[in-house]
Amino acid sequence: MNDLFIRAVLFDWDKVDEDSYLRNIEALKGIERLEFHKPITFFVGENGSGKSTLLEAVAIACGFNPEGGTKNYAFSTHDTHSELCDAIRITRGYRKEKWGYFLRAESFYNVATQEEEYADARHPSAKYHERSHGESFLALAQNYLRANGMYFFDEPEAALSPQRQLTLLMEIYRCAKEGAQFLIATHSPVLLGIPDADIYCFDHGSIHLCAYEETESYQVTEMFINNREALLGRLLEDLKETGR
Repeated sequence: MNDLFIRAVLFDWDKVDEDSYLRNIEALKGIERLEFHKPITFFVGENGSGKSTLLEAVAIACGFNPEGGTKNYAFSTHDTHSELCDAIRITRGYRKEKWGYFLRAESFYNVATQEEEYADARHPSAKYHERSHGESFLALAQNYLRANGMYFFDEPEAALSPQRQLTLLMEIYRCAKEGAQFLIATHSPVLLGIPDADIYCFDHGSIHLCAYEETESYQVTEMFINNREALLGRLLEDLKETGR
């Protein structure tokens, strides 16, 4: 039985302007439905492939602030989200999440600042700005990861060392086993290694499921580690020949 909080996303392209850039994103063109079957689902693809755009739209449609935070966060530093959130409908499961969080790398500073402004005597600030970027990023994620929560992570590896990515991997895996659901856009070959997760690839013109070993993040990392000297030699030689 599918006991996920979000089972599918339905698209209504009639609600997207004819001249919207969304219609030019290859992976999203013509898509009518995207289904989820696992507690952890990854979105992967090249920059500009649409993975973060879709993740953002689903998070907003579920009631989260476009810049991130919990559903109680209501602020806007710079309004940049697309209209896709108004053109999708969420198919929900029979369970209702108890809490959740939208964590995105690009607006983390704004959310950390807002957290301090929301703090009071009963809810003291975690003072994320007083820690290193990586430490505060991981601490924020750990503070809000709980069982039976709905979580949206957009490139959570951005501020984390490989070791801290492994720590986050364990936290995500534990939470998923305790009934949480995750939608994660990432380039991290570490996080993508979480067992029993679905990986949706946004490359090659359509959104499609792929295996871990088929992701570009894995393939490029493996190629670099196993053939570092030869690869760098070829790349840097090409650079010399082009005169750059």
